[in-house]
Amino acid sequence: MKWILPPLVLILLLLSGPVAIAVGDKANIAGDWRLATRESSGQAPSPESTREAVVQVYGARAFRWRGAFAVHTWIAVKPENAPEYTTYEVVGWRAFHGGSAVQIHNDGPDRHWYGARPELYAELRGDRAASAIKNIEAAAKDYPHQDFYRTWPGPNSNTFVAFITKRVPELKVDLPPTAIGKDFMAEGSVIGVPPSGRGFQVSLFGLLGVIVSPDEGLEFNILGLSFGVDPAELALRLPGIGKVGP
Repeated sequence: MKWILPPLVLILLLLSGPVAIAVGDKANIAGDWRLATRESSGQAPSPESTREAVVQVYGARAFRWRGAFAVHTWIAVKPENAPEYTTYEVVGWRAFHGGSAVQIHNDGPDRHWYGARPELYAELRGDRAASAIKNIEAAAKDYPHQDFYRTWPGPNSNTFVAFITKRVPELKVDLPPTAIGKDFMAEGSVIGVPPSGRGFQVSLFGLLGVIVSPDEGLEFNILGLSFGVDPAELALRLPGIGKVGP
């Protein structure tokens, strides 16, 4: 009993964040996807008025029960003078029905994810964005799980975005602890760099690991639930809740 109690307490603490989100109004737990809004959140610059290249990384609460635990992430790009955005993301239900999990399509870059308003995690513009777009295109083609999706612990939509952002370190993207799957190393390795592309990461199949980075701070992962501290932003990183700080 003495050996069982500490792990049980730890699991309950890790689940307290998702439980708080589930009983609150942060996640669309009981919604109908057919009625959930997909309209623009107004965060992306208009292609008509913005000629320069743009790269943006977004995330929004996943739909239904998954939203208590995780966000869904994607990358939107607009080359210089392009009339519309191209969105890069992984969608599980497409893989479940025999299609490709990787979706590269022209879509609203900042649209709500079935009712959940997206948060902008990172952005590049101008020449830096133009250079990054080439690397994003190449990384999306190299993603090793094109036709496979697994909600937990990965590979999923967050695994895909993390795979790409590692190859675009100039984004300095800090995927939140709620991006479950980001710690599943798509390359099949155990040691590497975190999603920001800067620092050090050890991860065992996305189930157990640690990140040390100037962008993510210090983050631990237990069974896909991540927690830690970001000294640079004086913020806590909490499972289910995300980053909490001033």
